[in-house]
Amino acid sequence: MSDPTPAVHDVIIIGSGPAGLTAAVYTARANLAPLVIEGEPSSTSDQPGGQLMLTTEVENFPGFPEGIMGPELMLRFREQALRFGADIRTEKATRVDLSSRPFGVWVGNPEAPEPTYRARAVIVSTGAQSLMLGLEDEGRLIGHGVSTCATCDGFFFRDHEIAVVGGGDSAVEEATFLTKFASKVTMLVRRDQLRASKIMQERAFNNPKIEIRWNTVVKEIVGDSKLEHLVVEDVLSGEQSILPATGLFVAIGHKPNTDLVKGQLELEDNGYLVTGQGGGASTTSVEGVFACGDVQDHTYRQAITAAGSGCMAAIDAERWLEAQHG
Repeated sequence: MSDPTPAVHDVIIIGSGPAGLTAAVYTARANLAPLVIEGEPSSTSDQPGGQLMLTTEVENFPGFPEGIMGPELMLRFREQALRFGADIRTEKATRVDLSSRPFGVWVGNPEAPEPTYRARAVIVSTGAQSLMLGLEDEGRLIGHGVSTCATCDGFFFRDHEIAVVGGGDSAVEEATFLTKFASKVTMLVRRDQLRASKIMQERAFNNPKIEIRWNTVVKEIVGDSKLEHLVVEDVLSGEQSILPATGLFVAIGHKPNTDLVKGQLELEDNGYLVTGQGGGASTTSVEGVFACGDVQDHTYRQAITAAGSGCMAAIDAERWLEAQHG
């Protein structure tokens, strides 16, 4: 339950992916008693644990040579934060007020006259979500043939014929990686050329396992308990056909979860939070507000880099609070 008369916390962390929970570990160990608003269970990326809760085996996080399931990894992050005294609440932040101090954070009704919580410093770690195609059955088949992460799920498609949607660097990276496992990878590109950099284009063109179908979009994802095939359409002729594929990887970009702070913090043109003002790696356009993880990182977007930025945000917040309050 929320506090009837909100006390002022030293730090509130909004989001509980690798960035938010690492920030929680560091601020808790600094005796700042962080309050973590972790989100509510859902099929979207604002759920507790972030995007790793939607992935299967994670094989590239240091310290786990045998790999670890995404949800289990996030459970360990969470348990470590709790061990040091973080207060983690399964609630969704619906509004923030960063215009006055102490900062206000609402959960539940955003129109309530008073915030649910107040804080001297806020760390925003709300993450980003993969853009999807918006097709029927897409969400239902996530984890059952449909994926947004080749490094997470590629291993499960050994000797399969799979498709990758997208024409940018990320799509080519995904397709190239997937050729380690798949018998064939078909790239479905809406236009008649790739947006990817020249070096990435050459990798796609020179890989015998990759076939590119230009001017092509996915119209239907077909399967009961798992993906069985795709219905694709030629955007020039309108002709539809069946593409045999038991895996579909969507690589059309990401959207940062910045709606909560839009209009209050400076954003990049692509919607990501601007950080680095004032000398700290995680500082935002409002003094005392910090950001970490995928909400401000549109380059790397890895669990390990998110965790590292969570550490930086925690240290920046701790030092700022020390300078302010002694």
